[in-house]
Amino acid sequence: MTLRVTLVTDGASDVVLMPILQWLMSRLTPQAFEIQWADLRVLRDRPRDLAERLAVAIQEYPCQLLFVHRDAERQDPCVRYEEIGAANRTGLSHVCVVPVKMQEAWLLHDESALREAAGRPSGTENLGLPPAHRWEKLADPKKILHDALRAANGAKGRRAKSFKPGRAAHRLANLIGDWTALRTLPAFARLEADTTTALDQLGIPVEART
Repeated sequence: MTLRVTLVTDGASDVVLMPILQWLMSRLTPQAFEIQWADLRVLRDRPRDLAERLAVAIQEYPCQLLFVHRDAERQDPCVRYEEIGAANRTGLSHVCVVPVKMQEAWLLHDESALREAAGRPSGTENLGLPPAHRWEKLADPKKILHDALRAANGAKGRRAKSFKPGRAAHRLANLIGDWTALRTLPAFARLEADTTTALDQLGIPVEART
């Protein structure tokens, strides 16, 4: 049996979480699984709130487990956990995906992949990437990531204007093969622990952490 998992995100750019969750699930269970992103943009009538989005998501993307993403932004992350818990009236188990501030903070750890995503893997300029202990304290990780991608791209003038950092960030997420560095972050540690608990409750075999 293949475990079907659906990811519901704040917005379309947050689909970059997919490779992270794929990696995490592959480390936690030998069970075959399939993660699908609930792309609700295609619907004529867009869901109005999170509860409605979750209800529509499981209709359009049936699953046994929900990953529900909300960026903490300026809120205490616990507020987001409570919001998601209150909104999930589907009867399905859910795991909250709540990066502190924004999910871009989870894309700052692999400099070589970042340079490749920017289109200039042989570059050597300083990208201003913060150390791991600062990732969850950054006021605007999205700006830092996009600035690093622009610096890595190195384009000037008109060429610089045509560079799309958001598109490069999406490519970056798919280029990173090892997300182990995120395990030092409290938000990711909670994601991993909650995923382990959810799998166990579903009767899905869980392996020792690797």
